[in-house]
Amino acid sequence: MSSPSQKSLHDLSFSELADALIAGGVSPHHAKSLWRSLHREGEVSLTDKNFVTPLKRWIQESVGEGKTFFLDAPEVVDEIRSSDGLTRKFLLRLRDGQVIETVLMGYDGRHTVCVSTQAGCAMGCVFCATGQMGFVRHLRPGEIVAQVLHARRILKTIDPKKRLRNMVLMGMGEPLHNYDSVMQALGTISDVRGASIGPSKIAISTVGVVPSILRLAEEAQPYRLAVSLHGSTEEERSALVPASKRWSLEMLIDACRKYGEITGKRIFFEWTLIAGKNDSPETAKRLVELLKGIDAHVNLIPLNPTGGFAGVQSDSGHEFQRILREGGFPCTFRQRRGIDVAAGCGMLKAEKRERGVTC
Repeated sequence: MSSPSQKSLHDLSFSELADALIAGGVSPHHAKSLWRSLHREGEVSLTDKNFVTPLKRWIQESVGEGKTFFLDAPEVVDEIRSSDGLTRKFLLRLRDGQVIETVLMGYDGRHTVCVSTQAGCAMGCVFCATGQMGFVRHLRPGEIVAQVLHARRILKTIDPKKRLRNMVLMGMGEPLHNYDSVMQALGTISDVRGASIGPSKIAISTVGVVPSILRLAEEAQPYRLAVSLHGSTEEERSALVPASKRWSLEMLIDACRKYGEITGKRIFFEWTLIAGKNDSPETAKRLVELLKGIDAHVNLIPLNPTGGFAGVQSDSGHEFQRILREGGFPCTFRQRRGIDVAAGCGMLKAEKRERGVTC
């Protein structure tokens, strides 16, 4: 475990890394090769790299246990593969002992990593296993970056020619509750000198943290926004999403309208279908009215089982979809991945489970 005075090299932006080298008497020009090793090559050790002598000396003096900097390289506690072979879920232990889950999902022609931004979650969505855990702490930028680097290393072992092109912040935690760390991490991950995942291929999922949605727009952040809605009235939504008691449905929709007006971007609204809760034709019609004037795409998500919620998966999805499409909104079902290994939407809980198909 690191001391409070230590800092992760993965926490640093490119300019901060250059400044750290300058402070150690090394030319900032060498930041490029160090950044490449950290973020493009995903090295978990720098001691054997063929760096120039001044940079090698700085690494020996400054990086390691008890020194100024350390590397974020979480320990893999467990890896579970789904029976279809397309999903791998990793239980990762951080330096302070906290555990998080990261999921690598394969689709036709592409791979997506689902990343956690917090240990636990403070939002308390009743159908989400992470929300049922409660909040533990925010993740640092380097701990978010390290998940992507881990997924890239795994993908390279599957096929060296494959590249990780897509990322969703839909793992444990509420990304917009940890705004500054998330934005710094995404700046690193999208940097063309490193992992180089394009901003248009990165989706931030939020339960509706209104101030941060507005901040995304004001700062012109280039990432895609996905909003977990799940209810077409205040009563309907607050029964499933307790955060609605802080940021009401009206406040959320107003923020989404402003986001669209400022950015000109489409918003993806996520809707987990729960029988008898939010799957009726009347709810779908109210949703059409609610979203009028917003460039919206509705992503329907079949309810995944969690031990702490007794809700039942809806069988009314296609009727719900028909009403939304007739109302003028694109509406699709999310492709399900990793349900048999508890790696689907709302199922991440950072605990060891029985394996499906083992590694």
